Amino acid sequence: MIIIITIATFLSTLLGGLFALKFKDKLHLILGFSAGAVLGVAFFDLLPEAINLGSKYYEVGFITSVVAFGFVLYMLLDRMVSLHTDHEENHQTHTHAKGKLGAGSLSLHSFLDGAAIGLAFQVSVVVGTIVAIAVLVHDFSDGINTVNLILKNNGTKDDAFKWLLLDAIAPVFGVISTLFFSLPESVLGLVLATFCGFFLYIGATDLLPESHHNHPTKATTFMTVLGIGVLYSAIRLAGV
Repeated sequence: MIIIITIATFLSTLLGGLFALKFKDKLHLILGFSAGAVLGVAFFDLLPEAINLGSKYYEVGFITSVVAFGFVLYMLLDRMVSLHTDHEENHQTHTHAKGKLGAGSLSLHSFLDGAAIGLAFQVSVVVGTIVAIAVLVHDFSDGINTVNLILKNNGTKDDAFKWLLLDAIAPVFGVISTLFFSLPESVLGLVLATFCGFFLYIGATDLLPESHHNHPTKATTFMTVLGIGVLYSAIRLAGV
Protein backbone atom coordinates (compact mmCIF):
# COMPACT_ATOMS: atom_id res chain seq x y z
CA MET A 1 0.00 0.00 0.00
CA ILE A 2 2.67 2.51 1.00
CA ILE A 3 4.71 1.72 -2.13
CA ILE A 4 1.68 2.37 -4.34
CA ILE A 5 0.94 5.66 -2.56
CA THR A 6 4.56 6.74 -2.86
CA ILE A 7 4.51 6.14 -6.62
CA ALA A 8 1.20 8.01 -6.84
CA THR A 9 2.66 11.10 -5.14
CA PHE A 10 5.54 11.11 -7.63
CA LEU A 11 3.21 10.83 -10.63
CA SER A 12 0.75 13.43 -9.33
CA THR A 13 3.47 16.05 -8.85
CA LEU A 14 5.09 15.22 -12.18
CA LEU A 15 1.82 15.47 -14.12
CA GLY A 16 1.05 18.85 -12.55
CA GLY A 17 4.42 20.22 -13.61
CA LEU A 18 4.15 18.81 -17.15
CA PHE A 19 0.75 20.47 -17.43
CA ALA A 20 2.30 23.83 -16.52
CA LEU A 21 5.12 23.33 -19.05
CA LYS A 22 2.73 22.44 -21.87
CA PHE A 23 0.56 25.51 -21.33
CA LYS A 24 3.41 27.96 -20.76
CA ASP A 25 1.72 30.56 -23.02
CA LYS A 26 -1.11 30.77 -20.48
CA LEU A 27 1.35 31.28 -17.65
CA HIS A 28 -0.45 34.30 -16.15
CA LEU A 29 -3.61 32.25 -15.72
CA ILE A 30 -1.70 29.30 -14.28
CA LEU A 31 0.13 31.70 -11.94
CA GLY A 32 -3.23 33.02 -10.77
CA PHE A 33 -4.38 29.47 -10.05
CA SER A 34 -1.05 28.66 -8.38
CA ALA A 35 -1.33 31.67 -6.09
CA GLY A 36 -4.74 30.48 -4.95
CA ALA A 37 -3.50 26.90 -4.62
CA VAL A 38 -0.48 27.90 -2.50
CA LEU A 39 -2.65 30.06 -0.25
CA GLY A 40 -5.19 27.25 -0.07
CA VAL A 41 -2.54 24.76 1.06
CA ALA A 42 -1.39 27.25 3.71
CA PHE A 43 -4.85 28.07 5.09
CA PHE A 44 -6.69 24.76 4.69
CA ASP A 45 -3.93 22.15 5.06
CA LEU A 46 -0.75 23.35 6.78
CA LEU A 47 -2.29 25.72 9.34
CA PRO A 48 -5.08 23.40 10.58
CA GLU A 49 -2.68 20.46 10.75
CA ALA A 50 -0.07 22.55 12.60
CA ILE A 51 -2.69 23.62 15.13
CA ASN A 52 -4.09 20.10 15.41
CA LEU A 53 -0.68 18.61 16.18
CA GLY A 54 0.92 21.53 18.00
CA SER A 55 -1.97 22.54 20.27
CA LYS A 56 -1.37 19.39 22.31
CA TYR A 57 1.93 20.92 23.41
CA TYR A 58 1.71 24.70 22.81
CA GLU A 59 -0.78 27.54 22.97
CA VAL A 60 -2.48 28.28 19.65
CA GLY A 61 -1.10 31.81 19.85
CA PHE A 62 2.44 30.42 19.90
CA ILE A 63 1.74 28.28 16.84
CA THR A 64 0.40 31.26 14.89
CA SER A 65 3.48 33.19 15.99
CA VAL A 66 5.60 30.46 14.39
CA VAL A 67 3.58 30.99 11.20
CA ALA A 68 4.51 34.67 11.35
CA PHE A 69 8.12 33.67 12.00
CA GLY A 70 8.06 31.52 8.85
CA PHE A 71 6.66 34.44 6.84
CA VAL A 72 9.33 36.83 8.12
CA LEU A 73 12.12 34.27 7.71
CA TYR A 74 11.21 33.68 4.06
CA MET A 75 10.93 37.43 3.51
CA LEU A 76 14.44 37.94 4.92
CA LEU A 77 15.84 35.16 2.73
CA ASP A 78 14.12 36.71 -0.28
CA ARG A 79 15.45 40.19 0.54
CA MET A 80 18.97 38.85 1.13
CA VAL A 81 18.90 37.37 -2.35
CA SER A 82 17.61 40.69 -3.70
CA LEU A 83 20.24 42.80 -1.93
CA HIS A 84 23.08 40.54 -3.02
CA THR A 85 22.13 40.47 -6.67
CA ASP A 86 21.06 44.12 -6.81
CA HIS A 87 24.50 45.01 -5.54
CA GLU A 88 25.91 43.08 -8.47
CA GLU A 89 23.37 44.80 -10.75
CA ASN A 90 22.40 41.44 -12.20
CA HIS A 91 18.62 41.20 -12.41
CA GLN A 92 18.65 37.84 -14.17
CA THR A 93 20.72 36.25 -11.40
CA HIS A 94 18.35 37.79 -8.88
CA THR A 95 15.23 36.34 -10.45
CA HIS A 96 16.83 32.94 -10.96
CA ALA A 97 17.79 32.85 -7.29
CA LYS A 98 14.25 33.77 -6.24
CA GLY A 99 12.86 30.99 -8.39
CA LYS A 100 15.25 28.45 -6.90
CA LEU A 101 14.45 29.62 -3.37
CA GLY A 102 10.72 29.14 -3.96
CA ALA A 103 11.10 25.83 -5.78
CA GLY A 104 13.47 24.61 -3.07
CA SER A 105 10.91 25.44 -0.38
CA LEU A 106 8.23 23.54 -2.27
CA SER A 107 10.56 20.55 -2.67
CA LEU A 108 11.40 20.55 1.03
CA HIS A 109 7.68 20.75 1.80
CA SER A 110 7.13 17.75 -0.51
CA PHE A 111 9.84 15.85 1.38
CA LEU A 112 7.98 16.57 4.62
CA ASP A 113 4.74 15.45 2.96
CA GLY A 114 6.37 12.10 2.27
CA ALA A 115 7.70 11.94 5.81
CA ALA A 116 4.20 12.67 7.11
CA ILE A 117 2.85 9.73 5.10
CA GLY A 118 5.53 7.40 6.44
CA LEU A 119 5.04 8.53 10.05
CA ALA A 120 1.26 8.22 9.73
CA PHE A 121 1.61 4.63 8.56
CA GLN A 122 3.68 3.99 11.68
CA VAL A 123 0.52 4.81 13.64
CA SER A 124 -1.89 2.72 11.55
CA VAL A 125 -2.86 1.91 7.98
CA VAL A 126 -6.06 3.94 8.31
CA VAL A 127 -4.28 7.07 9.53
CA GLY A 128 -1.58 6.63 6.88
CA THR A 129 -4.16 6.32 4.10
CA ILE A 130 -6.00 9.48 5.21
CA VAL A 131 -2.77 11.49 5.32
CA ALA A 132 -1.71 10.10 1.94
CA ILE A 133 -4.99 11.18 0.33
CA ALA A 134 -4.58 14.68 1.78
CA VAL A 135 -1.07 14.85 0.29
CA LEU A 136 -2.13 13.51 -3.10
CA VAL A 137 -4.87 16.10 -3.57
CA HIS A 138 -2.41 18.98 -3.59
CA ASP A 139 0.62 17.27 -5.16
CA PHE A 140 -0.69 18.10 -8.63
CA SER A 141 -0.76 21.80 -7.78
CA ASP A 142 2.68 21.48 -6.14
CA GLY A 143 4.05 20.42 -9.52
CA ILE A 144 2.36 23.38 -11.21
CA ASN A 145 3.67 25.78 -8.58
CA THR A 146 7.26 24.50 -8.82
CA VAL A 147 7.35 24.93 -12.60
CA ASN A 148 5.70 28.35 -12.40
CA LEU A 149 8.18 29.69 -9.84
CA ILE A 150 11.09 28.79 -12.12
CA LEU A 151 9.51 29.99 -15.39
CA LYS A 152 8.29 33.31 -14.04
CA ASN A 153 11.76 34.05 -12.67
CA ASN A 154 13.43 33.75 -16.09
CA GLY A 155 14.29 30.08 -15.73
CA THR A 156 14.34 27.81 -18.78
CA LYS A 157 12.02 24.88 -19.41
CA ASP A 158 14.97 22.56 -18.74
CA ASP A 159 15.55 24.25 -15.37
CA ALA A 160 11.85 23.94 -14.56
CA PHE A 161 11.82 20.26 -15.47
CA LYS A 162 14.86 19.55 -13.27
CA TRP A 163 13.22 21.22 -10.29
CA LEU A 164 9.97 19.40 -11.10
CA LEU A 165 11.77 16.06 -10.92
CA LEU A 166 13.30 17.06 -7.58
CA ASP A 167 9.88 18.07 -6.23
CA ALA A 168 8.32 14.84 -7.53
CA ILE A 169 10.99 12.57 -6.03
CA ALA A 170 11.13 14.47 -2.71
CA PRO A 171 8.10 12.75 -1.10
CA VAL A 172 9.53 9.36 -2.09
CA PHE A 173 12.68 10.13 -0.10
CA GLY A 174 10.49 11.53 2.66
CA VAL A 175 8.68 8.22 3.00
CA ILE A 176 11.95 6.26 2.89
CA SER A 177 13.49 8.49 5.56
CA THR A 178 10.85 7.45 8.09
CA LEU A 179 12.28 3.95 8.06
CA PHE A 180 15.19 5.40 10.06
CA PHE A 181 13.57 7.93 12.42
CA SER A 182 10.36 9.11 14.04
CA LEU A 183 9.54 12.82 14.38
CA PRO A 184 7.68 13.93 17.53
CA GLU A 185 4.29 15.53 16.92
CA SER A 186 5.42 18.59 18.88
CA VAL A 187 8.23 19.21 16.38
CA LEU A 188 6.19 18.33 13.29
CA GLY A 189 3.50 20.84 14.26
CA LEU A 190 6.03 23.67 14.43
CA VAL A 191 7.63 22.62 11.14
CA LEU A 192 4.22 22.73 9.45
CA ALA A 193 3.53 26.15 10.97
CA THR A 194 6.82 27.47 9.60
CA PHE A 195 6.01 26.20 6.14
CA CYS A 196 2.59 27.79 6.39
CA GLY A 197 4.36 31.13 6.78
CA PHE A 198 6.60 30.31 3.80
CA PHE A 199 3.63 29.55 1.58
CA LEU A 200 1.71 32.64 2.65
CA TYR A 201 4.67 34.75 1.57
CA ILE A 202 5.15 32.92 -1.74
CA GLY A 203 1.46 33.12 -2.63
CA ALA A 204 0.68 36.64 -1.48
CA THR A 205 3.84 38.54 -2.41
CA ASP A 206 5.31 36.55 -5.28
CA LEU A 207 2.81 34.54 -7.34
CA LEU A 208 -0.28 36.72 -6.85
CA PRO A 209 1.22 40.09 -7.91
CA GLU A 210 3.04 38.47 -10.84
CA SER A 211 -0.17 36.89 -12.16
CA HIS A 212 -1.74 40.35 -12.53
CA HIS A 213 1.33 42.01 -14.03
CA ASN A 214 0.47 43.33 -17.51
CA HIS A 215 -2.49 40.95 -17.80
CA PRO A 216 -6.31 41.28 -17.48
CA THR A 217 -7.23 41.34 -13.79
CA LYS A 218 -10.63 39.64 -14.09
CA ALA A 219 -9.34 36.40 -15.60
CA THR A 220 -6.41 36.03 -13.20
CA THR A 221 -8.60 36.90 -10.21
CA PHE A 222 -11.05 34.21 -11.24
CA MET A 223 -8.20 31.70 -11.51
CA THR A 224 -6.92 32.65 -8.04
CA VAL A 225 -10.35 32.15 -6.50
CA LEU A 226 -10.64 28.88 -8.43
CA GLY A 227 -7.27 27.72 -7.07
CA ILE A 228 -8.37 28.46 -3.51
CA GLY A 229 -11.71 26.74 -4.09
CA VAL A 230 -10.19 23.64 -5.65
CA LEU A 231 -7.72 23.16 -2.80
CA TYR A 232 -10.42 23.79 -0.19
CA SER A 233 -12.75 21.25 -1.78
CA ALA A 234 -10.04 18.65 -2.33
CA ILE A 235 -8.66 18.88 1.20
CA ARG A 236 -12.15 18.78 2.74
CA LEU A 237 -13.10 15.74 0.65
CA ALA A 238 -9.83 14.03 1.56
CA GLY A 239 -10.56 14.58 5.22
CA VAL A 240 -13.93 12.86 5.08
